[in-house]
Amino acid sequence: MSTTFSVDSARLQDTVGLVTLTGEVDIYTAPRLKEHMLELFETGVRDMVIDLSAVTFIDSTALGVLIGGVRRVNDFGGTIALVVATRPVQRILSVTGLDQVFTVHGTRDEALAGLG
Repeated sequence: MSTTFSVDSARLQDTVGLVTLTGEVDIYTAPRLKEHMLELFETGVRDMVIDLSAVTFIDSTALGVLIGGVRRVNDFGGTIALVVATRPVQRILSVTGLDQVFTVHGTRDEALAGLG
């Protein structure tokens, strides 16, 4: 699996957004994740799926960005759901207890269905 970072985002419905990440999400790349999340929030997105299924590594800076997103959506009754398919990301969410903060799904379809 490639460790080259990429991020893409889309507004799927009026208040539903999707952010898709690949590679390593760390202190150097987390600001780009934050930018994409903020852009979606500014367009009226209230519920967001963040697809981490192709992420090979995630650090505390990236986790902080995700937590900041949760705080923001909680202010307006929204939800952030994560798609996690790799063992390293599952492990870090479990060790930090963030698997109890986020709704974690195995696939993007499950995450989108869980928002409704």
